Amino acid sequence: MKDRLHTQTLKAIRRLFDRLDYHQLGPVYCYEGGEEFWRAKREPCRRLGTNIAEALVRKLSSGGRSLYVGAGVAELPCLMAESLELHRQVEPYNLRRAEVTILNHACQGSGITFRARTAETAQGLFDHLWIVSVLNDPERFPDLSALSYGNANPITFNSVRFERQRRTALSIVNRCLAKLSLPALVTTSIEEVVWIADWCHRHRVRYHVERKYYPTALVGDPVCFIRLSQVFGERGKEKFSLHHKPGRP
Repeated sequence: MKDRLHTQTLKAIRRLFDRLDYHQLGPVYCYEGGEEFWRAKREPCRRLGTNIAEALVRKLSSGGRSLYVGAGVAELPCLMAESLELHRQVEPYNLRRAEVTILNHACQGSGITFRARTAETAQGLFDHLWIVSVLNDPERFPDLSALSYGNANPITFNSVRFERQRRTALSIVNRCLAKLSLPALVTTSIEEVVWIADWCHRHRVRYHVERKYYPTALVGDPVCFIRLSQVFGERGKEKFSLHHKPGRP
């Protein structure tokens, strides 16, 4: 089992980061000080993303399909590694059209295309789901995020807005995880593990959260891997109704 990506893959990742327009990316990620932000974060983003990519390719098989929810700059090393090392089909989705345009311009010729749509619109089945810092995004889910990180103020907390955001997050989880062909791998942040575990309990899917965490550069949420295996009925007997297939992901 190799620990490092191929030299050509590492070079391709570096070239991709060199092609990014950080001037245009600045206002996408920051209200102000975007260029300073990227001067500080560019190299850690590439380096830590590559560390996760090296772990990811050890866990996936060749020729599969990966669905990336809310993918951006931080996901580029993993997308490139999956594509180049394992010849997998990767489908990254991102609702920020400005970022999608910048990313697709940098990714020209790489075979990776970002889609400015919701990941729930993806067609077919996947054996890997990447959903990192999506369900606790403070921009899209401010009240849900505040509660997730323990920052909610009991005096001002709006339970009505929270419930609306929770329903939206549950819908994302339900629709995306339903696209998995078991056994499968889920890459997520440690704060979002509860959403995946809840879905598995509701659908009687056996899962295992790996103990090793990987730091990230932009949001700061550590990433972990969750393995999903069989679906069981009420009496613990395996069922094959959820796109079950034999073998490991």
